[in-house]
Formats: sequence, C-alpha cells, structure tokens
Amino acid sequence: MSEASSRDLLERLIGFATVSRDSNLELIAFIRDYLAGFGVDSELFHNPEGTKANLFATLGPRERGGVVLSGHTDVVPVDGQAWTLPPFRLSERDGRLYGRGTADMKGFIASVLAAVPRFLERPLQVPVHLAFSYDEEVGCLGVRSMLAELEKRPHKPLLCLIGEPTELKPVLGHKGKLAMRCQVQGAACHSAYAPQGVNAIEYAARLIGKLGDIGTRLARIEHHDPRFDPPFSTVQTGLIKGGRALNIVPAECEFDFEVRALPGFDAQQVADELQRYAESELLPTMQAVQADTGIRLQSLSAYPGLATQPDSDAARLLARIAGSSEFGTVAFGTEGGLFDQAGIPTVVCGPGSMDQGHKPDEFISLEQLHACDAMLLRLADYLVDPS
Repeated sequence: MSEASSRDLLERLIGFATVSRDSNLELIAFIRDYLAGFGVDSELFHNPEGTKANLFATLGPRERGGVVLSGHTDVVPVDGQAWTLPPFRLSERDGRLYGRGTADMKGFIASVLAAVPRFLERPLQVPVHLAFSYDEEVGCLGVRSMLAELEKRPHKPLLCLIGEPTELKPVLGHKGKLAMRCQVQGAACHSAYAPQGVNAIEYAARLIGKLGDIGTRLARIEHHDPRFDPPFSTVQTGLIKGGRALNIVPAECEFDFEVRALPGFDAQQVADELQRYAESELLPTMQAVQADTGIRLQSLSAYPGLATQPDSDAARLLARIAGSSEFGTVAFGTEGGLFDQAGIPTVVCGPGSMDQGHKPDEFISLEQLHACDAMLLRLADYLVDPS
C-alpha cells in the first residue's frame, strides 16, 4: 500500500456522504481495505440491521492494553443549509479544506490513517487501537456495541484519545446529555365548549414551564462549575408540535427537551421531577375530565459527561503529545463518557474547531491538519519508549 497524506485521505473520506440517517459501510470498507494494504486486520461491529458498522483495529503488540484513537464516521445533514461549495467533495481555498465533516471529525480520522505507516515502522512497546464508530451525532449510539466487546477482553485499553475538534488544545471534560420526548394525550372537542375537553397544548405548556423552573434552579451559583461554559447544567425545549385547527381543542401535543448535565449531576433527575409534577399536579385534573388522558415521557438518547483528573496518567500523556498542560473543557459532548464508564480513561484533543462544525461551508485549516499529524508522530515516539 502506498502512503498517502492526511489531506489526500481527507479528500477520500469527505466523498462518502455518511450522514447519520444513511449507511457508513462504504467508508468503513475503504478504511478496512486501506489498513489491509499495510497488513492490518480490522474487526467490524455492525448494527442490528447490518447497514452500519464500527471498525476496530490494532497496530503493534496485542498482548497488552494500548492507546485508543477514537473518531466517529457520521456527519450531520446539509439539508436547508446555504452551502456555497459542494459539501461532499473536498474544496481547497487559502489554506482551508472545505466539506461536510472536515472539522467534525474526518480530519482527525484522516490524520490517524496517514500515521498508520509511521506507527507500523516503529518497534511499538504499547499498541495503538483505531476505533471508528457510527451514529455519534444522534446520541453516541454506535460505539456502545464496540465498547461492550472491549470490556470482555483480557487486555483492556489503557486510555482513549478522542479526536473531536478542539484546535488541538487538551481537553479533559465535557457535559453529559439526556434527550427526552414528552407526549401529552388530551381530549378533543369543539373550541366553543373548551372546558369539556382537555387541551394537550396547554398542559404541554405547563410542563415546559416546569422545565424552565428547573433550569433556573440549576443555574444558581451554588451549582456552578467554573471549568465549563456555561458553568451549570442546562435544560431546554427544542421541538414541539400539536393541534389540528384553531376551533378544535387539541387532543395531542408532544415536545422534545434536553438536559446538558455537568459531570456528577444525574440528568435523569430532571425527567423524574417532571414526571412527579405531571402525576401530582396535572394528571388528576386532566383525568377528572377524561379518564383516558395521560402524559408519557420517553428517553431518546443519553450519554454521560466526562471529567478526567488532571493528575491522571491519561492527562499526563495528553499534555506530553499536545505540548500543553493547560487543560480545558468543551461544551459539546463526545463518546468519552462511555469509554470512561467502561474503565478506559479518556481525553479529547483533535484538529479544527467546532465553531465550523455543523455549519455550511464547514472547513479545517491545513495548518491544523499538519499539526495533528505531528501530534500523532509524538505519540508514536512515546509508545516506542513510554518511560
């Protein structure tokens, strides 16, 4: 297999339109074949439908735990965004590489793949594991099956580096997330006789107001953690739908809300408090009018926060390869909390900026890509002599 630059590999990766709603199998097959060209075997962990897969591969000795380089292969949609450049074809202008996923986070994956021959030519004392997952953008869903398998193995990885875009600044923490759907079942009637019905929108509004009250309480100074921005757990409602006509009391309404929780705060507490409020304050009144009315909460997705200690081995290694011990946090989530829960200490550091992620004309600078290449070479040198 001939060697390729991170820029050229990124061009290939961007050409795969791996939006979360679609398959990533063509991209995974490309990575599998690329690694096979260097004599590296890959394991695939498919979703139940067989339409998506995680990929796991090991470079170096297999009889000990190593360092995981983790990245997600899915990207967010481009629908409705005003792109001036083709989103799934790499464009280069003024030192920037444009395309969906360049920053979040195929740039890191490209840099990892470009580093494969550098890892292989060194007498690694500690292995490197490549872990590329699906469906991170919709709740860190795909990586879970791969982690379940890794937990069974005799040589669990020593630590994990997630290459989400941090401008290559070392990051030790992020918030967790709980996404929920609330469905309110009311009772319809003609609006002229509104008291004879149960207005699902109005009861949904009271529930949303309760969430606002909870969010206000969580924002109090005593709950702050200055490492994060914003420094408190947040609650917000993002979607709502209901009603059929102005002259019909609406029988259905549903809304989606999320909790972005500081590490150490259980986001489920918010959903539980909303459930208690519904059962004690709203349902008795609703069911006094119509017995079969109700309120149902449904979990959509969840992942834990991350708070790696700055005096940990993982943090020290990150400082060494990133060239800085000025550790920070990020506002967005990663699969890092799941790795940490699996007993694999985790840090976050990758090229590009999330300021460009999820936006039209997403880009990463060539400078950042080359700096990531250099960071991975420092990691390779360390794994030859980790003393």
